[in-house]
Amino acid sequence: MPTITVNSQSPYDVTIDRGVAATVSHILQATTGVHNALLIHQPTLAERAAHIKSELSAQGITVTLHEIADAESGKTLQAAGECWDMCARAGLTRHDVIIGLGGGAATDLAGFIAATWMRGIKVIQCPTTLLAMVDAAVGGKTGINTEAGKNLVGSFHEPTLVVVDLDVLDTLPELELTAGSAEIIKAGFIADTEILRIYEEDPAAALDPHGSLPELIERAIQVKANVVAQDLKESHLREILNYGHTYGHAVEHHENYQWRHGHAVAVGMVFEAELALAAGLLDQTVVDRHRQILAAVGLPSSYNNADLETLITAMTRDKKNKDGTIRFVVIEEAGTPTRLEGPSRELLEKAYAATAHPA
Repeated sequence: MPTITVNSQSPYDVTIDRGVAATVSHILQATTGVHNALLIHQPTLAERAAHIKSELSAQGITVTLHEIADAESGKTLQAAGECWDMCARAGLTRHDVIIGLGGGAATDLAGFIAATWMRGIKVIQCPTTLLAMVDAAVGGKTGINTEAGKNLVGSFHEPTLVVVDLDVLDTLPELELTAGSAEIIKAGFIADTEILRIYEEDPAAALDPHGSLPELIERAIQVKANVVAQDLKESHLREILNYGHTYGHAVEHHENYQWRHGHAVAVGMVFEAELALAAGLLDQTVVDRHRQILAAVGLPSSYNNADLETLITAMTRDKKNKDGTIRFVVIEEAGTPTRLEGPSRELLEKAYAATAHPA
């Protein structure tokens, strides 16, 4: 099974394997010298968490389990406070480890707790959703949500190891596979156009854990690894990974995070493609290609639950803005990302109108 090394400031491996036994084996190899571990997990993963605890305990590691609420509800300041209390109860020192088991919200939270407990301890990420596998668990971005917006409180803190268990995909509903595909498609539009070809050739296989999906996962992780290795703290290049996210995060914020992240990013990519079209940077054929690929796997390409002014207000809080100027990642063609800073109201209105209703 493939291993992708992220050669950033503190290099680490993303190991792609199959089975909980393999997951435990990889964790053990990365926890030499560790005495205590806090395993943060979501409710549906209690049995898997207990199994990992049993196997690690047999090797002399004392594991404390801590269950958090599912999805974005578990990624709050209150949840973080409870995790810090659990770190104290578990007796975690600077030589110990936090394990994040779950979707993107769980791995974001686990990474944030690891970054802040004793000013930084090890974290091992075990993503169990497609979205977390290809995005949230890789790259060292951690954070929690507040009323002001998504991930505005956080830290860069690289994991010691990421373990991707492909067998978990067999347990996920199709909606989860569909939503997670948005981040893979994003990787195709900003860097690896072979991803787009695979989706276009056989959309059903692209959603199949025993079809093209494993290759797509590996390709998307490699795209992120390449970018993060060059720019961990998003000073320039890493911003391209936010394609679709400036508008997508505004949608999520307006929907009180009840919209799936992948669905919001899908709409965000279409909005930002329409924005590039209106600015004369992108051809209509590439905009159409966005909608065709997204529709083929069941992802949305339109949103009209909020007026433009509301969404602009939310976008002004985006972390990538500078001096109050909204900054978008756009593309000039598939595989060629660029930036569009401070687009006019007229351009925003054109993109909003084109995205507000199904094409």
